[in-house]
Amino acid sequence: MTAIRRARPQDAFAIGAVHVAAWRDSYAGLLPDDYLANLSPQRIGAGYGQGLISRREGEALFVAEIPEPGRRVVGFASAGPARRAGMGSRWGEGEVATLYVLSDYRDQGIGRRLLRASAAHLAAIGCASAMLWVLSDNHARFFYRHLGGRPVAQEVIQVGGRAVQQTAIAWDPIETLLDATAVSSRG
Repeated sequence: MTAIRRARPQDAFAIGAVHVAAWRDSYAGLLPDDYLANLSPQRIGAGYGQGLISRREGEALFVAEIPEPGRRVVGFASAGPARRAGMGSRWGEGEVATLYVLSDYRDQGIGRRLLRASAAHLAAIGCASAMLWVLSDNHARFFYRHLGGRPVAQEVIQVGGRAVQQTAIAWDPIETLLDATAVSSRG
């Protein structure tokens, strides 16, 4: 059974590896190939490690860990107060900043459980609503819409030297997301 738990500093490099693998898989064809090829799990993992040591107030990072020999991180999510000034009053007080699962472990409920942990954290710190950004052409947008998320804004950003459109997805009230990600009695 996959465990969802708070990340620890020693998880940082595993998180970096998941981040890079998920980006290369999810964003192939959406972002420049050379940009994806040059992503460094070590550098990204070091950034997550620093973030785990010096988090902003209200931030949390969760990992999905499978009980293989030695345990293995196969996904992660981070959430906290909205990162942009003014965003809280417009689309969501809380923000799911990251949600990535290795491709071999998708469609097993891991993303839903990570999103649930993130939403529960946001509710616990007093956020009445939640939002996230997703690249507009990323298939994950269907997952978020299926869970009751509403597109509320779009913008163009630069990633790897390419202009890409991203969409803000919101759940207001946050209970919409909590209800949508609840584990059913059927398992």
